[in-house]
Amino acid sequence: MKILLLEDELMLQESIEEYLNHKGYVVDVSMNGMEAYDKIINTSYDLLILDINTPVLNGLKLLEKLQNEKIFIPTVFISAITEIEQISKAYELGCYDYLKKPFHLKELTLHIDRLLKMAQISSKSIVKMSKMYTYDLEKRRLFFDNEEQVLTPKQGQIIHLFAANVNRIVDFDMLRHYVWEEDFVDNATIRAEIHRVKKILKENLIESIKGIGYKINPF
Repeated sequence: MKILLLEDELMLQESIEEYLNHKGYVVDVSMNGMEAYDKIINTSYDLLILDINTPVLNGLKLLEKLQNEKIFIPTVFISAITEIEQISKAYELGCYDYLKKPFHLKELTLHIDRLLKMAQISSKSIVKMSKMYTYDLEKRRLFFDNEEQVLTPKQGQIIHLFAANVNRIVDFDMLRHYVWEEDFVDNATIRAEIHRVKKILKENLIESIKGIGYKINPF
């Protein structure tokens, strides 16, 4: 599990990093929010641990910026802030947990372990399409952060086809036969429908393979 830690108190940062490394986690650290942002957009992280009051870009603004760019990563805030407005803002932005400073380092790992259990998928019919999207092949349901997403019948067929072929190219003929069940639908019509699907998704799941079709790259 790879974690990004944003904490500008050097002693606390070093203590958390050392403790989590000892527990088997891979930890990258940042002293300010913009440095953390640069790392996040260039690296795949399973979890963010963010302080709120950090230089250049605070933790709340960082999470808001990531969400605006459709980058959704489970997040735990650690902060000495007790104002309910700030805490409420953190949860509104989609943080999973909030830990008030000072805290015992073991308490932090308990929070991380709880998040891992929440995210664990036991059913073999569940396909992980991205960090936040999962799909139930058996029940034909798409979930974002464990919340079911509303799809039109055609969008549902498209997502089902992609979920059944994660990491494989879904070409235009596959889409034509499975979704439209006819041969005369042209590629432009298919592209238009895929574009509509992309617009409703909260993450950039669907990669275009020029002249061939599309592909889901979950990680």
